[in-house]
Amino acid sequence: MVQHVEQNLQLMTKRAVKAENSATKLRQENALLQVQLENYKAENEALRSGQSASLAVMKQNAELALQNLLTVLTSSRASIRQLLSGAESLQMVAELLKSIDRISEMSEDGQ
Repeated sequence: MVQHVEQNLQLMTKRAVKAENSATKLRQENALLQVQLENYKAENEALRSGQSASLAVMKQNAELALQNLLTVLTSSRASIRQLLSGAESLQMVAELLKSIDRISEMSEDGQ
């Protein structure tokens, strides 16, 4: 019976050593995973910061493009006004020339 108790004690000791080794390995693995987690968090934050910076650059570029479009729009409106004014002037000249033709025809008929 003493032998049986000693065998059980040895078996339990082996199990305890095995469990202790397993617990040590799990603690080491857990520590490694914690370090990896912190690294991934830092990398994720860096990517988010980079994304925010890219977004800020995109917004700045969009604002610059908008300003350029507004400048072009303003100058094109002025050019269109000038074209319309020129067209009106040409219309007046054409009507004046028609009038001159009529006046000269009337003068020839009247002579």
